[in-house]
Formats: sequence, C-alpha cells, structure tokens
Amino acid sequence: MSRRPDPFAFFERHREYGALALRLAIGYRLIYGTADNVFSYAHMVEFAEFLAVRGVPAPLFSAFVSAYAQFICGILFILGAATRYAAVVMIVNFIAALIIAHRGLPYLQNVEPIAILAASLLLLFQGPGRPSVDSWWGRRGI
Repeated sequence: MSRRPDPFAFFERHREYGALALRLAIGYRLIYGTADNVFSYAHMVEFAEFLAVRGVPAPLFSAFVSAYAQFICGILFILGAATRYAAVVMIVNFIAALIIAHRGLPYLQNVEPIAILAASLLLLFQGPGRPSVDSWWGRRGI
C-alpha cells in the first residue's frame, strides 16, 4: 500500500515564511493606515479631535503617540526587527483603540483592530520567524 503524499508538506518545510507573510501584511496595513497622520499635521489634528470627542486626555499628544507608534511598528514588523517589542506596543495600542474608539460598534466594524491585535499576539508568542532582522541578529549574537 503506497502512502499518499502530504499536500501540506511544502508548507511544513517552509513554516518560517508564515510569520513573514503576516508581518508584511500587518506592517503594510499599519503604515498605510497612519501615513496620512504622520505626513499631514491637518490629518493629525482631525485624529486628535476624534479622540477629544471620546474623552481621551491630551488628545493631540495621544494622537501623535498612537499614529507614530503604529507607523514605526509597521516598519519594524516588515523588517522583523524588535518584533516582540513592537508587538507589545501594538497590543496595548489596539486594546486602547477597541476600548476608546470602537466600543459599542458592531462586530464587523471591529474586525480590523481585532485582527491586528490577534496578529500582534501571534508575533509576540511565535516571534518573527527566520527571515527577519531579529533572527539575523540572533545568529550573530547581537
């Protein structure tokens, strides 16, 4: 009796690339979603006004922290550099976003922040995978 080939053997052999795919997708989304705030003060002020309506203290400062954190962590995710630290920052950011900006919204309007939160949790637990700056640094003892 012959064994059937495992249709998922290729993916098992290349499992390290799963984290890369996730990092690229989430990193791009974080950069794309915050670039307007990072590169336009007027958009940053709009974000601050959005936060002010929701009772966030120091709304302009909070807007800068959130937007720049997402933008920088997006870059770090793509590179796979300081990935676990970036994941912790995004976990805190998106828990705050769900509580402050998304509370009371229907589930479908919360899918994106929940997905980014879940991806950040996965990267915190699993790490960035072998194709990453973190892995390269680790192999060199940095």
